Amino acid sequence: MEHVEDGPLDKRAAGGLPAGVAPQTSGAGAVLMQRFGGKLAAMGWTLLSLALFAGLWELGWLLGVLNPRLLPPPHIFLRDITEQSNFFVAQSDPGTPGYVGVLQTALGSTLRVLTGLGLAFVISLSIGVLVSYFRLAGNLVLPTLTALAPISVVAWLPVAIFIFGIGNGPAIFMVFIGLFFIMTLGTVSQIAGVNETYLQVARTMGASRRQTFTRVILPAIVPGMFVILRLNLFAAWTVVLIAEAVGVGSGLGQIVLLARNTFNPSLVFFTMTIIGIAGYFTDVLLRVVQQRLLWDTASGSLGGA
Repeated sequence: MEHVEDGPLDKRAAGGLPAGVAPQTSGAGAVLMQRFGGKLAAMGWTLLSLALFAGLWELGWLLGVLNPRLLPPPHIFLRDITEQSNFFVAQSDPGTPGYVGVLQTALGSTLRVLTGLGLAFVISLSIGVLVSYFRLAGNLVLPTLTALAPISVVAWLPVAIFIFGIGNGPAIFMVFIGLFFIMTLGTVSQIAGVNETYLQVARTMGASRRQTFTRVILPAIVPGMFVILRLNLFAAWTVVLIAEAVGVGSGLGQIVLLARNTFNPSLVFFTMTIIGIAGYFTDVLLRVVQQRLLWDTASGSLGGA
């Protein structure tokens, strides 16, 4: 009797599906799994990149290329986190644990960066629109902005201290001024570069000036504005650290200055690690806001309005 091989009607014991047929995942589940897998892959590459960097640093120490007193490897300056974090207590409430002092100091610097970024984004966007929409405002304001834009941010530090004294004000002002001119001129350039066809279609459909701005111009320029904002995020961190070291008296910049004055390389690199972590998560937060805002502007409104 001729042997007949199992055919496609044979059922799988587990799921009762025909042989050779894979179980199907629902559309929503597949999208969720794809996003989750993508995030895991990105996290894995991030950890691998950091591990490679730290490994090369440790290798240089093992080979005797790096002086551990001047360039201590990660296992040295991270060995006693409690001792290093005690330097941050003076920045926070007296008597707080060291790790609390680290968190409060890092949070203070992060809030100064985010406040300066937010002010720069809103005010530069408003002035850029004003300059682009009203010829008189453009003639009066744009030449001054163009003349002030090349001035180094560091040169504004004495001005910030003269105006705001000692406290959060100078640091926030420095971040703001470091982004304001670039983003204002960028806004003007972005508006000038909006496709004329979009504007003509809006006029043909009877859109008012406000509707043209909110439904056409704003969705067109916000992606470019966020590119400028993210490109200058890390420069904003540099500026706030300088301001904290000179004009605020607290923050991560002050810790770096303290470590330099006491010739404490371990504290320098420990603080640099905290700065790197804070900067990384600031960029992640900005990307989340960017994705949400660009999703809303893609539907023709800002912030879901």
